Amino acid sequence: MTLIFAHRGSAGTHPENTMEAFMEAERVGADGIELDVQLSKDGEVVVIHDESIDRTTNDRGFVQDYTLKEIQSFNASYKFKKLFKQPKIPSLREVFDWMRGNQLICNVELKNGVIPYPQLEERVIALVEEFEYEERVILSSFNHYSIVHCYRINPKIEIAPLYSNGLFMPWVYAGSIHARAIHPNIKVITDHMIVDAQNAGVAVRPYTINAKPLMERLIKIDCAAIITDYPEKAIKVRNVIRKRD
Repeated sequence: MTLIFAHRGSAGTHPENTMEAFMEAERVGADGIELDVQLSKDGEVVVIHDESIDRTTNDRGFVQDYTLKEIQSFNASYKFKKLFKQPKIPSLREVFDWMRGNQLICNVELKNGVIPYPQLEERVIALVEEFEYEERVILSSFNHYSIVHCYRINPKIEIAPLYSNGLFMPWVYAGSIHARAIHPNIKVITDHMIVDAQNAGVAVRPYTINAKPLMERLIKIDCAAIITDYPEKAIKVRNVIRKRD
């Protein structure tokens, strides 16, 4: 069965990378959530996509220049200001603590391609180990050196390279870095490649799958998972297909 991962939570309907978005993903029955992490000035792992707070909050500046306390004083309602009063940027610890009450998988994307945060991998893995989520967390990044470093720290935690350019036989590349999955931009992978990768034992979880026809196509070929801004929509599509089968 194709799993449904909520991209930055239910980012199509709720402020991205907030507890509100993650709780909505749980409410609609998503199998997992995807989120992004950066480091604050005081070394806390915070859940936000951009290196700056400009786009998604009511303030400006770089995440690395604010403490966690300062970051959490900002309004992270982004484009949903009329629907949500003042959601805040959560820490990864807060998300992990909330996950004690459910069985969601959590795909943590390490955002260290633009700003090379020292110790980001170590701090994320320390939290995974503290909560004993080695079997529930997937570590992904466009920085493949970073996820290889993660594997070397704790090989029990699954790693998955993100990529947006074409790779020849990406399942072979995945094997070479000990990745059990690949997370490609859907534009650079074909259905045949998805099937070949999964036949080789490498799960494929493309991003960002928001259009219904694309959801249907991937679910019909048993793609391992899809990462979408609209988990409720994807679940409805999956349910219809399962009833037909």
